[in-house]
Amino acid sequence: MLILLTNDDGVQAEGLTALYEVLAERHDVLVVAPDRERSGSSHAITVFQPLMVHRTHIGRPDSSSRATEAWAVHGTPADCVKLAVASLLPQKPDLVVSGINRGPNLGTDVFYSGTVSAAIEAVILGFPAVAVSLAAFSDLDYSFAAEVTAYLGEMVRRRGLPANTLLNVNVPATAREAVAGIRVTRLSGHKWHDTFEERADPRGHSYFWLVGEPLTTEAEPGTDLEAIRDNCVSVTPVHLDLTHHSIMEELGGWNLSLDELTTSDT
Repeated sequence: MLILLTNDDGVQAEGLTALYEVLAERHDVLVVAPDRERSGSSHAITVFQPLMVHRTHIGRPDSSSRATEAWAVHGTPADCVKLAVASLLPQKPDLVVSGINRGPNLGTDVFYSGTVSAAIEAVILGFPAVAVSLAAFSDLDYSFAAEVTAYLGEMVRRRGLPANTLLNVNVPATAREAVAGIRVTRLSGHKWHDTFEERADPRGHSYFWLVGEPLTTEAEPGTDLEAIRDNCVSVTPVHLDLTHHSIMEELGGWNLSLDELTTSDT
């Protein structure tokens, strides 16, 4: 199986290297990732600037694994997937994997996440995709999350995924023996409380730094947030159709008509 591996933490991120080392044991893996951290880039793509690309290496020279060539792209995660499929890969991938992200991608995080957006771009292009995140920001050990991702990738190969669907995976940052299992979940209402810290540069000009914190929300049954709080791996099938189908009939009852449009000079 040919796997395209990308992320949003940058081509030299530990999570990407850990995932490569596990996936490459059984599959052909090609790495095309941002040349720097692109967290929070969502589904942005580069339109009015060229995409600069260079070859680099990932892997830890002091480890038993071999370093491998990778493409570093001066662009977003979505750019990486687009460019890889169109120009860099020798053939179309069988699977696209994005991660392992440093920190969780739960609930509304999926709308901001470059990790998830890379997988979304893969699905838009017609390829099965998995986005994976480790639910921690410090004391990180990606080894178990990499094993989980390899297992789920194999399941996707065997069973397939419906059209326009990706798997968003969150792995608890705990010892392997403490993980309680794998749950299929839905997105939670997990949100962030946005605050901005005002600072001043050396010339006295104000600037603001986003320092938001996750809101303490009730972990509803069946959600990704509940699974992580219960030390379970969360596997959420995410569908690209954002249409709220259940209210389409209600909106039809509004009898929207161009005849009712009015213009005003004020």
